[in-house]
Amino acid sequence: MQINKTKEVFGIQRDLPMNYIERAADKVLIDSLDRSHHVVIYGSSKQGKTSLRKRNLNQDQYIVIHCSNNWDIDQIHNNILKQAGYELTISESVTTSGKAKVKATVGWNLFAKAEGEVEGEVSKENEKVKKSLDIDIEDVNDVIKALEEISFNKIIVLEDFHYLKPETQKNFSIALKAFHENSKFTFLIVGVWLEENRLIALNGDLSGRVKSVNADTWTKEELNKLIEDGEYLLNVSFDSETKQKLIAESLQNVYVVQEVCYLLCIENNITQTFDGDQFPLVCTKLEDLIDQVVSQHSGRYNKFITTLNEGFQPTELEMYKWILYAILQCEESELDKGLRRSDINEIIVQKHPRGSDLNPGNLTQALTSIASLQVRSGITPIIIDYDSSARKINIVDKGIYNMASQPR
Repeated sequence: MQINKTKEVFGIQRDLPMNYIERAADKVLIDSLDRSHHVVIYGSSKQGKTSLRKRNLNQDQYIVIHCSNNWDIDQIHNNILKQAGYELTISESVTTSGKAKVKATVGWNLFAKAEGEVEGEVSKENEKVKKSLDIDIEDVNDVIKALEEISFNKIIVLEDFHYLKPETQKNFSIALKAFHENSKFTFLIVGVWLEENRLIALNGDLSGRVKSVNADTWTKEELNKLIEDGEYLLNVSFDSETKQKLIAESLQNVYVVQEVCYLLCIENNITQTFDGDQFPLVCTKLEDLIDQVVSQHSGRYNKFITTLNEGFQPTELEMYKWILYAILQCEESELDKGLRRSDINEIIVQKHPRGSDLNPGNLTQALTSIASLQVRSGITPIIIDYDSSARKINIVDKGIYNMASQPR
């Protein structure tokens, strides 16, 4: 019998869990990459987006850039070139706008680069070819040229795309069209939102050029198989009532299922595969453990409430505070479908001091920046996101339902 560690099967971990199961999302991802499409993996927090990528791509097939909330388009380009192997320094040359260009330098083994020299400064040192280019780091065409100069052929993964400022997301969506039409480079973009066509909404020209993969959906059958595979790997068993209750109360959140299963095993002193007949786990503490897992994020939820109460700065209208008010007025079933802007506006005007005189444009402006507000306040992953194309708020961290269901 193969001995597996409990932490390698259940729970959240850096590596792929041993009980990983393939879903429809895996097939869509593989097909899209085979056809050289740019791909967007989207879904709620901790629903397996990164695992989906790690499962279907080898490490030597891609580079990873983790996006930051203070980046502009030039910093995305900067980090792509660094991960591709370039060293970047400030050049003495300037762009047409007067900004300093960047000197991109890369070296490779002389014998591995048999063909001639490309345009730019080239020097030989210790049997290596060293190449320097002066480029405008904001110009996608210069970035494409730099990558082509070194025959770069890996997939470019942009993790945490939702952290980027709205204007940076917009600017990159425009650059992505150039990457698609003027090069063979492929991007895999990962973000926390529930909007299928987020990048297409930012740039309509990407229609047909970007494929979306929904990593958010977990069926009851898939979660049940996840548990069953874990049972087999550890030679343990959960009673059927425990499995049904856990799946139901997890709200189809794979993180909650995995973490509670791990804690139940530890409660039964199962740290690795049980040696003997299949071990029946005692699951009397199921409710307590579910509460324990969910409450681990209570600090984020409290900070979320405080952040929306305060907004970016004190204002007369306090729109973020009133958006929070609207969320708290809704039932879980309404939140699950997403709150439309018109419904939020209707709830707010009934109680807001301005009443029906409140300009809907103020609400739209606040909703558009609600993800940025959360990221700026350190609420990561974000809890709610605004779908500008469908004009509705989506809950991307369902743990917030516990807050919404509290007595008002």
